[in-house]
Amino acid sequence: MWGSRKQGALASTGAAADTTKARGDAAEALALAHLRGHGLRLVQRNFRTPGRGGGEVDLIMREPDGTLVFVEVRQRASSRQGGAGASITGVKQRRIVFAARHFLLHLGSEPPCRFDVVLIEGVAGTDGPARLEWLRAAFDAPAAF
Repeated sequence: MWGSRKQGALASTGAAADTTKARGDAAEALALAHLRGHGLRLVQRNFRTPGRGGGEVDLIMREPDGTLVFVEVRQRASSRQGGAGASITGVKQRRIVFAARHFLLHLGSEPPCRFDVVLIEGVAGTDGPARLEWLRAAFDAPAAF
């Protein structure tokens, strides 16, 4: 009996994960289009550090002035429980900074950098368009960055 419940839970988790992944990809595409519309150029999408427990940067963009922008995209269907912004905890920020440091190791020189966040509230098409908010310099890396 336990095994069948566990198998059912795994099957439903897989389907939910596919839906969550699709929503995340759509949110990143919306954020990317918005940032490109403001003159930023895509450098890399979904940069991950190797190994377990590392970090990920959703979008790495470049401003026309050369500033490298590490962008975290957060989407939530509703603003209950604090909305998209509340999900960017200190731990999440540290993982983004860790990934950014790893990315910068592979560059010959270190350009000016900043950490932006794109918050998307709502799901496009269900209650009208999703609300997008771009927060420039949303958080800072520790001084040792």
